[in-house]
Amino acid sequence: MNEKTYKRIKDLPTSRLLGTGTPMCAGCGGLAALKVIYDILGEETVFVNAASCMTLLANYPYTPFRGSWLYTAMASAPAGAQGIRDALDILLAKGRLMADEDLETVVLTGDGSAYGMGLSATSAAMDRNLDFLYICYDNEGYGNTGQQASAATPLGARTATSRGRLGYRGRKKDLFAVWAAHRPTYVATISPSEPLDLAQKLETAKNLAGPRLILALAPCPTGWGFDPKNTIEVGKLAVQTGVWPLKEYRDGVVTHTVVPRQRLPVEEYLRRQGRFSHLFLPHRNEELLREIQCGVDVYWEGMM
Repeated sequence: MNEKTYKRIKDLPTSRLLGTGTPMCAGCGGLAALKVIYDILGEETVFVNAASCMTLLANYPYTPFRGSWLYTAMASAPAGAQGIRDALDILLAKGRLMADEDLETVVLTGDGSAYGMGLSATSAAMDRNLDFLYICYDNEGYGNTGQQASAATPLGARTATSRGRLGYRGRKKDLFAVWAAHRPTYVATISPSEPLDLAQKLETAKNLAGPRLILALAPCPTGWGFDPKNTIEVGKLAVQTGVWPLKEYRDGVVTHTVVPRQRLPVEEYLRRQGRFSHLFLPHRNEELLREIQCGVDVYWEGMM
């Protein structure tokens, strides 16, 4: 972003600011979620952004955030957040910063960092009861470098590093459960296709202290293989088929905030994405489709 562009957009409301003049992919589900998140959090924030797709939002020395922004290596965002939170607390204690001037410390990462490379630092931050909000946009692969498989990649998906006839043979890590096992203040899953649920959870997280996770499904047209205009539809199908449960953890209790009245078959979601096309063409892979459907069914049966 050059200086002329910066001057043109610097006074725009935050709802128009994120994404303006940035080189993000059309239809990015992560950016759609972040726009709403930033509208709610506002500019009294410090975003600690681990290396990821969202790093492309910034072009030194400018960022589209009206508040503060810090870039870190992929594994280091929670450590960066610790330093920022400690510095703010010292300033508050010394009276050099008033309470109404305090800033929300926010970590922003993709699933590559949240599920894998940065998980050790995140676990340690939770053990220290760090007061921070962790936002992960989950596009189920290393999207910024070509959609290689990550610990968030689902069974059967084709990625840059799992191109065989069966796709990825691993299972998506349950980051929600990993966080909940630490007994933090709050954990929630969200989707940009469910904006009311998203806004309610952000308002809840905003008014709490301690470790808090907002885990956002981030449909990725480039990595998943669908038309950018269908991002919201793909997100809705993830919820309607039960693939992406919308839930929250608080005080040791997990609550599902959106429960599909009648779950659609998982293949309704899979068919919309090129990364799963090999499950249907040239021949249906009935065995793998059943395995994927069974995984979803077992989850929901355990919740009822």
